[in-house]
Amino acid sequence: MCGIAGFFNRELDAPVAIKAMADRMTYRGPDAEGFWFDENSGLALGHRRLSIQDLSENGAQPMLSASGRFAICYNGEIYNAGEIREDLWKVRPGFTFRGSSDTEVILEALEQFGIEEALNRMKGMFAIALFDRQDKTFYLMRDRAGEKPVYYGLIAGHFVFGSEPAVLQAYPDFSKHRQISRQALAQYMRYGFVPAPLSIYEGIYKLLPGSLLTMKAPYTQWETHAYWSMADAAARGMANPFMGTFEEACDELERLLTDAVKSQMISDVPLGAFLSGGIDSPLIVSLMQKISDQPVKTFTIGFDEKKYNEAEYASEIAEHLGTKHTEQYVTEAELLDVIPKLSSIFSEPFADSSQIPTYLVSRLAKSQVTVSLSGDAGDELFCGYNTYAKIAGLGNKLSKIPFWMRELTAWGMLHTPLGRSDKGFRMAKSLASRNPYELHEAVCYHTSYDGEHCVKHVETELVDGLYSQKAVPAELFDLMSDDKLVMLLKDMQTYHPDDILVKVDRAGMAVSLENRVPLLDKDVMEFAWSLPMEYKFSDGVSKRILKEILYRYVPKKMLDRPKKGFSVPLSRWLSEGSTKEWTKDLLGDNHLVRDGYLDEKVVCRLWNNFREGKTDAQMIWQILMAEQWYQDVWKG
Repeated sequence: MCGIAGFFNRELDAPVAIKAMADRMTYRGPDAEGFWFDENSGLALGHRRLSIQDLSENGAQPMLSASGRFAICYNGEIYNAGEIREDLWKVRPGFTFRGSSDTEVILEALEQFGIEEALNRMKGMFAIALFDRQDKTFYLMRDRAGEKPVYYGLIAGHFVFGSEPAVLQAYPDFSKHRQISRQALAQYMRYGFVPAPLSIYEGIYKLLPGSLLTMKAPYTQWETHAYWSMADAAARGMANPFMGTFEEACDELERLLTDAVKSQMISDVPLGAFLSGGIDSPLIVSLMQKISDQPVKTFTIGFDEKKYNEAEYASEIAEHLGTKHTEQYVTEAELLDVIPKLSSIFSEPFADSSQIPTYLVSRLAKSQVTVSLSGDAGDELFCGYNTYAKIAGLGNKLSKIPFWMRELTAWGMLHTPLGRSDKGFRMAKSLASRNPYELHEAVCYHTSYDGEHCVKHVETELVDGLYSQKAVPAELFDLMSDDKLVMLLKDMQTYHPDDILVKVDRAGMAVSLENRVPLLDKDVMEFAWSLPMEYKFSDGVSKRILKEILYRYVPKKMLDRPKKGFSVPLSRWLSEGSTKEWTKDLLGDNHLVRDGYLDEKVVCRLWNNFREGKTDAQMIWQILMAEQWYQDVWKG
């Protein structure tokens, strides 16, 4: 796990500029730094290293291939590097590797097999910058699920890239040419995060998961395409469904997950896992403990408020599995102390409040280990959120209403104040459609569902410049026999990479902890899309297949309890005590309003509605996190 940075610019003092960018991400790689320059192209590469495999200088980056043709700067881990090494020996008998790092393996694989074939062989998480010195071609690559981030764009006409927005902010000309993207700000106000490919900065983008960027001299224009996509994986899985019994599906998924966990436990530094009282992380820890001949180190944080506390359940599971468990109860003051750090940790607006406990459990784990496994993606791949069932139920009811009745209802809506609103108009239009895709959209409008995290549709009032996108291609809809499949795909394309994985990456990297996610293994994801929905959700039971596998390791009675999640008491925080004053101060002296980015009347209305119990805390939190970022990062 590391941080990468680079640019094409012959006019700069490259060593000084690239060092400044690398210094902005020391926490991503506190063990070493490295730089490489190509005078002909003006390329500068910078790297910060968190040593995980091959701790010697043989694993240092940037790295040149044995032939000298390719230079690589890479962030991540390739879990099947051993298999790829064996494949390379088959075609290069007698080839001697300098060290045992996965960096060297993938560098030689990219040269030997070609970019696309090498990417298809790789299983892991990565953001890779690669330069072909012979063809003068530059590449950026991102892993399939979007675990590792990379931002890129033109600054003063020069191509620049880095692991985080903060890295690009250190580029010499950045402050002179930066602009806030109103489009991105509007999307943030809808979702609580900035969805890819946008970033909060105009002209700076996130490379989409599973994508490859290619660029040639003069390095000011690029092309991107997907070498793998979640939508294609979903289409293949649904077109070729798993035909075995539920028991056989459990056996196969357990085998695939065991292989994924085993490969992700490879490390030359101490390793552990996050553990909650839910389903996903206990399953990952169960498989880790089955594989390991030593007690696995597990970590949980607890809260004094029983409503949010799962620590006691996690402790029971840890004792049953025999892990070496560390539990820390954090006070509300400790939780609140994290808030001022959030804008610097995430370096663009981000408002998933579970970012606070995620940071604290990462900090706890880092006190003993350098690598931690988690159970993220279980909800999105295996239908875990309650929202899925609720919305699917409404969709089923709507689909049974005769078309003429829906058409009449839509006509009535268009002749009311609701129909004159953007949301009401779109919902009415969808209701009056015979197209099942558009009918699904009507359900989403009605319930404010547009990805698991989306709570309101007021961004068109708050910010001018809404960027609208459909996360699920309409042509896939005919394959999706269940509304829940549509929602799973929406979340795996947007909410999971742009919220969950951003949170996990930034919180871990802030304390120099590498987080790994076995459920995002390529084979596991593709198998999940092939499963019949009733294997995931049936008779009100969510994540059915994951639970059935976990019951093989942990007694069912330990697990049958309501889902709590990793949340904090936002409403109370924003209306009581010292946090209430912080809230009032930020909203009262709102620079985003003053500088014309947010509408003052809408902000005031939302705040007054919150105080009267008409608006939930999430929307206020989103405004506060944007304002804190604006004051601390943009103006700071």
